[in-house]
Amino acid sequence: MLTLTTFRSVPEFAIGYVRDLRVRWALEEAGLPYLLRALAFEEAATPAYRREQPFSQIPVLQDGGLTLFESGAILLHLGERSPALLPLDADERARATMWMFAALNSVEPYVGNLVNLVVFAAGEPWAAGARPATEAMVDKRLRDLDDWLEGRNWLAKDFSAADILMTTVLRLMDNMEMVERYARVRAYRDRCMARPAFKKALADQVAHFRQAQEAAA
Repeated sequence: MLTLTTFRSVPEFAIGYVRDLRVRWALEEAGLPYLLRALAFEEAATPAYRREQPFSQIPVLQDGGLTLFESGAILLHLGERSPALLPLDADERARATMWMFAALNSVEPYVGNLVNLVVFAAGEPWAAGARPATEAMVDKRLRDLDDWLEGRNWLAKDFSAADILMTTVLRLMDNMEMVERYARVRAYRDRCMARPAFKKALADQVAHFRQAQEAAA
């Protein structure tokens, strides 16, 4: 049995965007049942949990005696179990894996910098000055991605774990009007989000955190 670890509760702005969504989505696409383990923030800092996740973060996936952290590594592992996430053909599998790394290494760091400026550093005197250069780097990545998507529905031949990772990165810019500048990227994101597995995963995550809010009220 697979067990996915997430937080018991998160701030309002994070609901729907916590990285366990990537694993939930992958599990839904693969049709793999799983249990959920919810931690309080303080539990994530305990020595016991840090033996599973040394940085006190989530998600963590337990697959029998194997414990994995980092969402990309988890999706790669799940892809080995399901062709719904990574194709069986070796060349196509390599291309999908390549795009998994691209989403996490070539796109997400720049998007993360922008989110930090807009969300976490909002109001700081230095943030306004840093935003143009940071936004320009994100624009370049989105333009490159838009070019790649010409004539393609997915990053590789078929939908894969790479599309899960890329879509969840793009969603970090919700309400920033960045993705909307690029028609192919916007259509790609919306196409991925229209998948039933994404809708189920998102609804389950939101329900989980809303339940925690209600319990605390």
